[in-house]
Amino acid sequence: MNDLKNKMLGALTWSSIDRVAQQGVQFLIGIVLARLLSPTDYGLMGMVMIFAGLSYVLVESGFNYALVRTKNLTPQHTNTIFYTNLAISWALYLLLFFTAPYIAQFFNQPELTAIARVTFLAILFNACYLVPFALINKALDYKSLAKINLSATLLGGSAGIYMAYAEYGVWALVVQQTSYHFFRIFGFYYYTKWKPALTFRWQVIRDYFKFSSHIMASSVLTIVFNNIYTLILGRLYPIKQVGFYTQAYKVSETSNFTFLSIFTTTYNLFAQIHDQKERLVRILNTIQERAALIVVPITTLLIVTGHPLFYTLFGEKWLPSVPYFQLICLANLLIPVYQINIHALNAIGKSNVSFGIELGKRGLILASILVGIKWSILGLLAGYAVSCTLAWLISCTEIKRRLQISLWLQLKQVIPALLISAVLGIFTYWVASYVTNPYLQLGTQVGVFLGSYALIIRLIFPTLWQQAFEFIGKFFRKQ
Repeated sequence: MNDLKNKMLGALTWSSIDRVAQQGVQFLIGIVLARLLSPTDYGLMGMVMIFAGLSYVLVESGFNYALVRTKNLTPQHTNTIFYTNLAISWALYLLLFFTAPYIAQFFNQPELTAIARVTFLAILFNACYLVPFALINKALDYKSLAKINLSATLLGGSAGIYMAYAEYGVWALVVQQTSYHFFRIFGFYYYTKWKPALTFRWQVIRDYFKFSSHIMASSVLTIVFNNIYTLILGRLYPIKQVGFYTQAYKVSETSNFTFLSIFTTTYNLFAQIHDQKERLVRILNTIQERAALIVVPITTLLIVTGHPLFYTLFGEKWLPSVPYFQLICLANLLIPVYQINIHALNAIGKSNVSFGIELGKRGLILASILVGIKWSILGLLAGYAVSCTLAWLISCTEIKRRLQISLWLQLKQVIPALLISAVLGIFTYWVASYVTNPYLQLGTQVGVFLGSYALIIRLIFPTLWQQAFEFIGKFFRKQ
């Protein structure tokens, strides 16, 4: 038990380091690119990434989750999935290559044809490393994963910045995206030492399909609905507005994707103890409470600091993105906590239930689009925020049903973080309203919010405060 606990703590720590470091580097690269490129460039890339993101999910097909969950993994499992991923990636690339002109025609942007055809090469690169990626996740080897991700981010970002300085416009973003996946191939094979062999069994696909198909369907829904606003805006609004939305979404995802990636490790843990219900429930409760105390305040701080943050980092030309950014952050407030519930359900084999929850969530989003579109982009995003909150509550009811964790207990794990963050957000906004300089305003808001929050945690959760410092100390002494 202690061995698994220590392994999981180490995995969470390295996963945190990985995501914070990678997103930090991407954020810095993004600042440079945003100052060199135009909203139109981001709008064009946003349109292409709708199809690229969907393709990544279809190529993976949920099989990686199945590999991680397999207790007695054999070369037949890994080789079969490798060749399946590769075949799907080539089929999708060829389909997208020949339909690229129609994508360009749909958005009325002729230059999208060439942009799409080059960007979609990343689909082939991605397929090449999916099995090694699953093996690293199964081993909870997030230290190696951190090195791979950071190296690929730095190399891909550097290539993108060079292209931007050379005034290649949107092609800087294309090169950044494709080279990132290309460089990841070398990293995964170097650290896993895995090599494909010429073995393939249809039985592996049949055994995995029932479980993985629900994972894939949920992921497809996520990608489609994450990009549905880009699709709507690209069709109904000027491309510059798409650029403002794309930048707002990209910046908000810096924190949200970091949290989601960190807590993805919970699936790997839950998968190892999925047949030990009491233990799983105990760990799930602990993780939910700790996750809320981290995610909610940081997301609230981003909402409060939206205006000075965008002005300081990207310049005045990007200020129209701020309201979009704040509403997307509001929608993301409980998404990582929601995702932990989904991971728990998938780990106990209830991928059909998690798919049903995702389906319900998308239904709520569709309804909010039909209502919110009357009030322009802000109305759409406000509806999105409401839909995400309701989806979290639905996931809580399924956790109650499948794992017998009361709804009140689940709410108690989140309510303290929400109340503390709301009060501090209002207080911070009021204090900073007396500061007119955007740079000083940003510094004041961050300092007041984080300082006050640290003090509150120390007073209200002294045990958690002490455990955090003890764990940090142990981690650095081991390094």
